Amino acid sequence: MKKILTVVGARPQFVKAAVLSRLIKTEKWKEKFKEILVHTGQHYDASMSDVFFEDMGIPHPDYNLNIGSGSHGKMTGQMLIQIEELLLKEKPDIVLVYGDTNSTLAGALAASKLHIPLAHVEAGLRSFWKYMPEEQNRVLTDHISDFLFCPTETAVKNLKSEGITDGVHNVGDIMLDANLFYLKKLQDEKKRGINRLDNVRGLNKEIIQNDFVLATVHRAENTDNHEKLSQIIEAFNELPANVVLPLHPRTKKMVESFGLSFSKNVSIIDPIGYFEMLELEFLCKCIITDSGGVQKEAYFMKKPCITLRDQTEWVETVESGWNTIVGTDKNKILSAYNSCNILPKSYPSYYGSGNTGESIFEILMK
Repeated sequence: MKKILTVVGARPQFVKAAVLSRLIKTEKWKEKFKEILVHTGQHYDASMSDVFFEDMGIPHPDYNLNIGSGSHGKMTGQMLIQIEELLLKEKPDIVLVYGDTNSTLAGALAASKLHIPLAHVEAGLRSFWKYMPEEQNRVLTDHISDFLFCPTETAVKNLKSEGITDGVHNVGDIMLDANLFYLKKLQDEKKRGINRLDNVRGLNKEIIQNDFVLATVHRAENTDNHEKLSQIIEAFNELPANVVLPLHPRTKKMVESFGLSFSKNVSIIDPIGYFEMLELEFLCKCIITDSGGVQKEAYFMKKPCITLRDQTEWVETVESGWNTIVGTDKNKILSAYNSCNILPKSYPSYYGSGNTGESIFEILMK
């Protein structure tokens, strides 16, 4: 039996890790793998409670390092020290990391320095903006990984251009596995009369029965810049549609700090959970976001996406016409929205078939 030590630190990583954690418990894999789950505490989230874990079928972490927030250097250094201690104690056969957070880099460095095989899920993604902390984390992690599990062929090509070819596998996107699993769970709940949106404070049920825009804004380069945030909010206010905006705490703070305000067509709701977000993505007309994960979920849902960034790791969504990169220019945002009624004619299956978890285990067993 192989022992896998998984390092996660942010809520999206728990969603991804849940795919493999569930598979490990199935008849096919439970005698082949054992998982030790480590939560660094990088993103503290009050909703990461017992209900969250039980609801999503995610195992409780075996270790919670409770490191929390801090500067990049301090946070990564503390994680590196504690993860190294756990690796020496647990002696895993494989260390598994996801994505591009400081937790990812710390887990990767600790494993590499102790010569423990390292597997990186979501390898090969590139925004080609080296000042982006996530870009630094993912590039460094890729260059010391033994198993590089890529979500797309573009990611494979990115690695090849950097001289990385050994251990590279295009297994599809693990978020598609999660998306399909949890959408089915939502559908099953509805059949039993459960509607999670009933409990979302501030959400007008009449609005979501018609065409509406779902928006998210949370990236520091947007929220902490007065001109950029003003342009985004002005665009929301001028959209000829209702906008549902789950307001991130940092965004709310900066909106108030800059003295900005929303018009009546923008419905501000509290931050929502993963299930509620999936449901709103499923119901909306289009999505406006600066989130990497939401861009991809929009594609899974076949919803036009408008991205409030100057570049994206998910270039396939742009090339296929489902995603439009607009930065924070108000006129570009409004123009892109006016094109949302014309859906692309094709829908390429860039991200696999929803069988990524099985593919990863098959490769690790070899």
